[in-house]
Amino acid sequence: YERLQSALCQEGLPLTLDCSAEPRTGFGPLDMTVCILGSPTPFLPVLLEGGTRCSGAMVLCLSPTWASRVPSETSPGAWSLLLSRGVSFKVGGQSALETFVPPRRANYVTGTFAPGDPEGGWVGELARDLDCPTGGSVLLAHRLEDTLVTRWVLAARANLPVPPTLAFVLGARGDLPAEPMAPGVRLVRLEDPQGQQSLVQEEVGAFLGGAAMEPYGQVVVRPAGWRWCGTGTCSTHRKEEGVAVAQAVGARLQGLTEEDSVLLEAMVPTARLPMPPPRSPAPRLPMALRICTLVCRSWGNRPQLCQVACAMGRAESPVRHGAALPQGLDSSLQQWGVVAPGQRQALAIRLREATEAAMAALLATEAELSPQQRGGTRAHTDILGVDFLLACVDDALELVALATNSQQCLETCVLAEAMGRGVGEPRGDLPRLLAEAMLHRAQCHLVEGKDILLIGAGGVSKSFVWEAARDYGLRIHLVESDPEHFAAGLVQTFLPYDSREHRRDEEHAERVLELLRSRGLRPHACLSYWDDCVVLAALVCQGLGLRGPAPAAVRVAKQKSRTHRHLQRCRRGRPPPAAFAVPCRRLQSHSDVERAAGAVPFPAVAKLEFGAGGVGVRLVENAEQCHAHAARLWRDLRDDADHPGIGLGWGNAMLLMEYVPGTEHDVDLVVFEGRLLGAWVSDNGPTRVPAFLETAACLPSCLPADRQAQLVRAALECCRACGLRDGVFNVELKLGPAGPRLLEINPRMGGFYLRDWIREVYGPDLLLAAVLVALGVPPVLPARPAPRTHLAGVMCLGSEHGETLAGGGGMEALRELHGRGLVRLNRLFEEPEGAGEYEEPLLSVACAGATLAEACKRLLGLCQGLGIDSPRYPVEHFLSHFK
Repeated sequence: YERLQSALCQEGLPLTLDCSAEPRTGFGPLDMTVCILGSPTPFLPVLLEGGTRCSGAMVLCLSPTWASRVPSETSPGAWSLLLSRGVSFKVGGQSALETFVPPRRANYVTGTFAPGDPEGGWVGELARDLDCPTGGSVLLAHRLEDTLVTRWVLAARANLPVPPTLAFVLGARGDLPAEPMAPGVRLVRLEDPQGQQSLVQEEVGAFLGGAAMEPYGQVVVRPAGWRWCGTGTCSTHRKEEGVAVAQAVGARLQGLTEEDSVLLEAMVPTARLPMPPPRSPAPRLPMALRICTLVCRSWGNRPQLCQVACAMGRAESPVRHGAALPQGLDSSLQQWGVVAPGQRQALAIRLREATEAAMAALLATEAELSPQQRGGTRAHTDILGVDFLLACVDDALELVALATNSQQCLETCVLAEAMGRGVGEPRGDLPRLLAEAMLHRAQCHLVEGKDILLIGAGGVSKSFVWEAARDYGLRIHLVESDPEHFAAGLVQTFLPYDSREHRRDEEHAERVLELLRSRGLRPHACLSYWDDCVVLAALVCQGLGLRGPAPAAVRVAKQKSRTHRHLQRCRRGRPPPAAFAVPCRRLQSHSDVERAAGAVPFPAVAKLEFGAGGVGVRLVENAEQCHAHAARLWRDLRDDADHPGIGLGWGNAMLLMEYVPGTEHDVDLVVFEGRLLGAWVSDNGPTRVPAFLETAACLPSCLPADRQAQLVRAALECCRACGLRDGVFNVELKLGPAGPRLLEINPRMGGFYLRDWIREVYGPDLLLAAVLVALGVPPVLPARPAPRTHLAGVMCLGSEHGETLAGGGGMEALRELHGRGLVRLNRLFEEPEGAGEYEEPLLSVACAGATLAEACKRLLGLCQGLGIDSPRYPVEHFLSHFK
């Protein structure tokens, strides 16, 4: 506690306020608690950042008497961690010592599991076998601190260069593979080191004289294993001193236990680069550079590099953590002679890729361990450090992976962060990334076991919902019009009810509420992602007293002409929402066409009032073309049976709206109590005029940040003005020289590929965000979302590509490429829907790249190879708009 007060003082923050005399009460199953066990020092920036993002959610437990373990009510054999006391962190760096009555249940737990940490014993015991996500354990920390185990993983699983290593172990060592095959790592198993001196000498001689040791002149002999972490126990020898090396290895083997190993490894020197002439005639000393990286398990369980810090020391002895003040990677590389900015940037990219590959490999090997070996079913490593050397291999700079650790890199990077602020540098990304990762994992646990009422199952394009529900532990109760729907066997409760006549949604809502009462169902949340059912879902939410957008607001958004008429009356603001509306008129008869033609300039767009998927949308040049299109549409599309899922359950009324020039964009928003929590902008390629069927798309947007900001602000203001204050919404806009203009608001999660793409590019899941909002919990989303890749995709149509994909083997090829992660394939329909001008896309196929140009190039090559590109469907033209 005194260390915490000292650290707060150094940060210029107020001391912890003692509120323990007045117990905090009222914590319920939807209150989030991220618990940090043990020393405050390494996690203080994360606690402060987390307290700012979610006030009171971060709780520091400084004593084993502050917490207790009780048998889990949800996971047999596991334990729940209850906090009776803790230091909670709030906005502005304020902290308070509080008591919790009744005790507060932890949703996520991590702490100081590092070997040798004074608090490690009680921290490890409290965190063992918990029923909530646990960011590590003592057993996992032991694995991370064992150089032999992690070096084998880095070499064999992550394909990273490591120092040539000869390792001696006793017995079977079950934590190592029976037949390890790792480049640069040789494992020798000894039954009895006392009687196998000749084997040891033979192996040492072969190693010293082997090809792997040719570039190196020195070796290090040291014990390895978690007990030896930080001891600095090693000896350095010249390669030619074979007898002395063998004796040093033999001496280390005398005290070898089955959990330890003895390593003989090359001492890899830091690359020597041409340096500018010295300013002083004093001799230059040979130096070594150690690169320390910190990586976390982020959105979608993907590794994400958080920070890099470097340390320098004398070349004759290894540079150790804490022995020197850290400095940045870029300045270190410049100091080392890497002058070209492009070369430094390329090395930084390689370092990120290597670090994230290292964590991915370590997580994969952890997944193969039993819960007993991990320290619990829910225990996983969420933060780790990876150390590298910058070496020279075959006249090229190479990053050589040394080892991993559970806390040392965290402490080094926290120190580097604090040092930067001392000279006026802005706060780095480290606290934000770690806090977001912890809060996100806590929220994932928060939704486990919650009863979610879904209205409408949708088609094959929504199949991801059932897999996601299983992964998040949601109990889905589905109301669906099709009694034979494939999702019936994938949900907790299937409630068949025909609600396709949506003009009677008030009546349907009462019937659904009766169904729930008859089954004794009391859902925690209710939502719909299916366009037809959004009003019904809002009415059911209202009837159940659950959070969701008001039915009146959803009705305004659902009816397109009503949306624009409503916005045209909203004239407060700078600019007012009316600035984004477009002149339009409702069409229910041919006489309406004549009246609309006098109010809406041509060319104009005629489309279904309640339509979805772009079906029936057409550019008309004059009133005659509008009459003709309306006559065809009213003849062909009369009710839901004519074309399911495009809104005909609301009738087939149309609207005529002014044509808006410019580029078309989707903006997907997460809004909680009217506050914007997250926004993603994607670009659409040119539509095939006169119809407006989507052809291509890309994410992230090509637009500059200020133009994207215009779209996001316009989308948000339109939603707010319509009364949409809680939910995940998809807004379609055009962006012209005069700024954004609204096309339509979809008061539900974006359709087609959007949820999948946003997860792939940015990490967050729109489906999880929608569930959290419906539960009344503001989702934690990236404060500064940065794209990890670029996606470019193209739509495929049954009329254009059905025969090519089915008969030419293209579909099998796409599935195979999708399985290998080389393309992203999103099936939208099982069979082609509609025909001619009423056709909907069959599927979306996309390629990723480090840049948008690279993604487009890959996609064009794929489309040309599979016959998707053709003179009638010019993919190159569709993609040419993404610049």
